[in-house]
Amino acid sequence: MQDREKIIIQTSIIGILANVVLVAFKAVIGILANSIAIVLDAVNNLTDAISSIVTIIGTKLASRKPDKKHPLGHGRIEFLSALIVAGLVLYAGITALVESVKGILEPEAPEYQTIGLVIIGVAVVVKLFLGIFFRKRGKQVNSGVLVASGTDALFDALISIGVLASAIIFLTTGLSLEAYVGVLISLVIIKAGIEMMMDTLNEILGRRLDRDFLKEIRDTICEEEQVAGAYDLILHNYGPDRYIGSVHVEIPDTMTAEEIDELGRRIGERVYGKHGVIMAGVGIYSVNTSDDAIVELRRGVTHRINQHDGVLQMHGFHVDREKKRAYLDLIMDYDLKDHQERFCAICDEIRQAYPEYEWVLTQDIDF
Repeated sequence: MQDREKIIIQTSIIGILANVVLVAFKAVIGILANSIAIVLDAVNNLTDAISSIVTIIGTKLASRKPDKKHPLGHGRIEFLSALIVAGLVLYAGITALVESVKGILEPEAPEYQTIGLVIIGVAVVVKLFLGIFFRKRGKQVNSGVLVASGTDALFDALISIGVLASAIIFLTTGLSLEAYVGVLISLVIIKAGIEMMMDTLNEILGRRLDRDFLKEIRDTICEEEQVAGAYDLILHNYGPDRYIGSVHVEIPDTMTAEEIDELGRRIGERVYGKHGVIMAGVGIYSVNTSDDAIVELRRGVTHRINQHDGVLQMHGFHVDREKKRAYLDLIMDYDLKDHQERFCAICDEIRQAYPEYEWVLTQDIDF
């Protein structure tokens, strides 16, 4: 965790220094050249520097140790800092759009100098470097703020290229596109800000996790010899790389309470050791293994269910012979408009095919 914090802060400091230098040069050049596009580009660099400052503050606060009020730590502060960064980017874009429209309505001819164009060209190279550098570091430490900042820097490089192109067009043809390029710049900034904000809001609301990551955890759990399957894996995010999870495992109905307890502890240790995920709960699905008739019943039910399109998974099959009650969970494909009707049809079919049991069928969630 300390290495991650160190990498984020070091990367952000590099971004602050680079952007402050660019702001100073671009602001002076933009004012001297009477160029709206260059001034707006400088403002955009200023918001990037402020974003990096917010990133540092958010990272430091998020790394604070758990306390009585926040027993699970402060990791989610990173999401809030990312939301602030997105708000700054969005504000900069809206401000730039307003000023650019004013420039179209009340145009003023720009006055470019060679040194100014050279600096803009250097800015393109710097922003390309920062964009690639930030994205690489962000993916390395799973920092959404750094990845977003890197993407924003790449957009900035394209924006600076647009400013440079408009300057060249003006010098060669006398056609001033400054204000129009400013509109384009502002729209790109606004788009980036909205995307960053939506991405962060999805993290706060709880987005679907990467399926490969979930599969890796399930595969790790299934490495235990007694586990026939791992289902209902739920991970709660308390900041980047801070997960607390729960899962259901299918195990033989012959295991004792002591054996189940030992299995749960081994699963927790194994998952945390490989993936850094704390397994707060390991529930069980008891698999009928000692009754051949029930094993055959399961095969028959499985065969019938597999004939239906839209069934993603069947699990939790268990039969209580004494109470004549059978349990089964199904996961339906939510992309199907009639998934609820199909589930009901499957329930009716199973109940009619095996009326000797009271069937408790549950439509489970596709996590």
